[in-house]
Amino acid sequence: MSVGHVVVGSGPVRAIALHGWFGSSSGWGELPLRIDGDRYTVAFLDYRGYGTRKAETGDYSLAEISADARALADEIGWDRYALIGHSMGGSAMMRTFADAPERVTAMVGVSPVPPTGVPFDDDSWALFDGAAESDDNRAAIIDFTTGNVHPDEWLQQMVRFSVENSRRDAFGAYLVPWARTDFHQDVPAVEVPLHLIVGARDGALGPQVCEGSWLQLYPNAQMAVIDDAGHYPMYESPDAFMEHLGDALGALA
Repeated sequence: MSVGHVVVGSGPVRAIALHGWFGSSSGWGELPLRIDGDRYTVAFLDYRGYGTRKAETGDYSLAEISADARALADEIGWDRYALIGHSMGGSAMMRTFADAPERVTAMVGVSPVPPTGVPFDDDSWALFDGAAESDDNRAAIIDFTTGNVHPDEWLQQMVRFSVENSRRDAFGAYLVPWARTDFHQDVPAVEVPLHLIVGARDGALGPQVCEGSWLQLYPNAQMAVIDDAGHYPMYESPDAFMEHLGDALGALA
């Protein structure tokens, strides 16, 4: 069975993009429009229950995403590839690396969830746990993680995209795997380039959180901070985002 995805570009540097909880293969802002297709080929994966695979069922785990990413690479004939992971996709990126480190050439985490999960207080957990059924919860999460600076129409557009591109039961089922699963001991020593791109306005996974998690686990990682972005820099500050992504992948070109 083919693994649902969208491919952009035809260049020699190959990367698999793993989307966030609110995303899909088409939920990458201006990245697909701006990628240099002569230098890069990016395969944007859909998780089961999302996007082109919205009707597809599964166990909705990080291990499943990892297996599907590797199956996608096999399907399109890639032995080795970089990984780009946004938000929840950051955790999925590390699971994919842990399962087949010899295939990975570099990793780029965008507002990434670390492989240790995310600590929640009771109120925050209730907000996130209710987001599968409540669009108001989704809007509140997006607002908080982007610094409470965007107009309501922008927030509602992001919510509509999420609702239209994921099945509610699948969306809800992925929460515990990315938020409350700690598998960092499964990750081997990271000997490939690891770059983090984070938004200064991100109230959940901003610079301080990444310093206290990612950079503690992987002190050789490089972190770039975008001052005028929150959790979605590919939407909020595409010029700066593409510059940092180019810096992260440029050494592979």
